[in-house]
Amino acid sequence: MSTNGTKVYDYTSVRVVASTVSFIILAFFNLIINWSILRDERLRSQARFVLVFHLLFSALVYFGVCCAFYLQIQIGARTPAAVCQAVITILITSASNILLTLTAMALDRYFAICFPLKYSSTCCVQWPWLVGLLTWGLALVTPLSLLAKTEGVLVRERCGREQLKKGEFHKITLISLCALLILFSYCRILQESRRLGVLNRRNRVGCRTIAMHGAQLAVYIVPNFVNFVLHILQKYGYLNPGPKEQFGVINFAFFSLAQCIAPIVYGLRKEELLEQLYNRFPCLSCHFKSVLEWTVRATQPRIRPQARERVMTSQRLMSIDLPRTAV
Repeated sequence: MSTNGTKVYDYTSVRVVASTVSFIILAFFNLIINWSILRDERLRSQARFVLVFHLLFSALVYFGVCCAFYLQIQIGARTPAAVCQAVITILITSASNILLTLTAMALDRYFAICFPLKYSSTCCVQWPWLVGLLTWGLALVTPLSLLAKTEGVLVRERCGREQLKKGEFHKITLISLCALLILFSYCRILQESRRLGVLNRRNRVGCRTIAMHGAQLAVYIVPNFVNFVLHILQKYGYLNPGPKEQFGVINFAFFSLAQCIAPIVYGLRKEELLEQLYNRFPCLSCHFKSVLEWTVRATQPRIRPQARERVMTSQRLMSIDLPRTAV
């Protein structure tokens, strides 16, 4: 890529490798986790599992299309304008839907923990799937708003990352709103947990669960704000394109890492899902059981028997299945 006559390396090969590896990993997790959720009526009727399904599926779509997008840039293929527009729309929509699904998951836990009676009386079997459709609809707003601005440009330009860089203000607005909602939800969850007495310094399980969720979200959200600041600095001539491209590929690597560990953070640490996974995939239970159990044991200290009831309360606070009827 060249800017004002200066050659700038955009690390396309690195993006191809990162997106391909992420796609393979997420395809594996989509197969075992999403299939288990769809096949079990109890799991597919709970919002926390349905939202995990939408999260993993969105990430799979994003990295699958992303791999093809950067591969055609790498080989220098001339993609038709209509196909390029469709690819860019899918990329922006799926990436936005990942963030919107994470926001929906945080709000779902907020209402379930802070307003349990209202939550159990108003939720139904269909509403988690309707929330998933709503997030996909909201995710389409950003690419559709940019479609009219880039409709004539794609006919003259080649299909590249320049099209993905458009609409920075729309993207940062969406990220900021979602980040505020997620931060508010987790702050209220922490306050309610402390009020109930299940989250304290002695209870390391609950603290580590919150820390894992926060770290995964920070890896996904924070680099986007830094990238936006670098975009502003480059726009007004305070930064060369080279350093921004270097940070861009680092940001993409961290984003890929965050999505690869998302199945472990939000899926495999749930006991109900692990039970269904072992029942439906016995070969997986034989060959990968030790690896999956290690991911759980690595974040959980040894529990004394006399304190089990209190620890399990805090451990399941973030993913509790509330009764359907009010008490």
